[in-house]
Amino acid sequence: MHVVTLRDPSSSVAAQFVPDAGMIGTSLSDDGVELLGQRRGLEAYLSAGKTMGIPILYPWANRLGDNTYTAENVTVTVTPGENRVRADPNGLPIHGTLAAYPGWQVIDESTNELSAELDFGADPRLLSSFPYPHVLRVTVGLADRTLTVRATVTPTGERAVPLCFGFHPYLQLPGVARGDWIIETPPLRHLALDDKGLPTGATSPWPATREALGEKSFDDAYDEVPEGAVFAVSGGDRRLEVHFERGYTAAQIFAPPGEDLVCFEPMAAPTDALRRGGFRSARPGEPAVAQFSIRV
Repeated sequence: MHVVTLRDPSSSVAAQFVPDAGMIGTSLSDDGVELLGQRRGLEAYLSAGKTMGIPILYPWANRLGDNTYTAENVTVTVTPGENRVRADPNGLPIHGTLAAYPGWQVIDESTNELSAELDFGADPRLLSSFPYPHVLRVTVGLADRTLTVRATVTPTGERAVPLCFGFHPYLQLPGVARGDWIIETPPLRHLALDDKGLPTGATSPWPATREALGEKSFDDAYDEVPEGAVFAVSGGDRRLEVHFERGYTAAQIFAPPGEDLVCFEPMAAPTDALRRGGFRSARPGEPAVAQFSIRV
């Protein structure tokens, strides 16, 4: 399995991605210090879809509220356990169909940039759960202590492609106690969730915050994320920033109890948007681009 190592020409920051394992980012390090949560490791991601590092959540991020959705005038039924659809503990389809997907093709590779493509419309298993033919390209670049991740969705048929995907960067601060981590968020709108992690429809303002993570846990949803929004975690002499640069209007903050990690998840639409609406689409002849970055 080909592991691509990217090196920042101006610093000691390095990153690793594995195109053959779903184009997952498995490492982001500074002078050898690992900054991505490794959790159960790449093997568990390959064998069971257990996330780590920076996985893509595609074509939907987080969960769907049911096995059926209607989007762009097409009604689709998905079946957990079939065609690469996985279920959460409540039996709901979660995180799309590309976990550890092996069909990515490297388009370009250099010392500090990697570009890989997936023809989504060429695999009937993928189309069965998301029947919108398109090409997905992910380009990652590393420069000036910043890892930039750009996703481009290009329709290849006459049907528009709903944009409900996201990424799940697991961040950690080695050598600093979790309770001492400081997290910062921009002004957002908080989405109330039910006991299955689905939006209830209730919302409330979320002012810009700066607080110690302490013993808190998060699995919280937000929308109205402004373009250019910055989320951060800091501690000791280190600060990690996630910049929502373009195309990500929703977010999930995830910091589970008992794990030394925090995630600021860029999402193109809120959880369950494929069923509820509120998503953008890539139109034929009009590719859509979304981009976020992690600054070390």
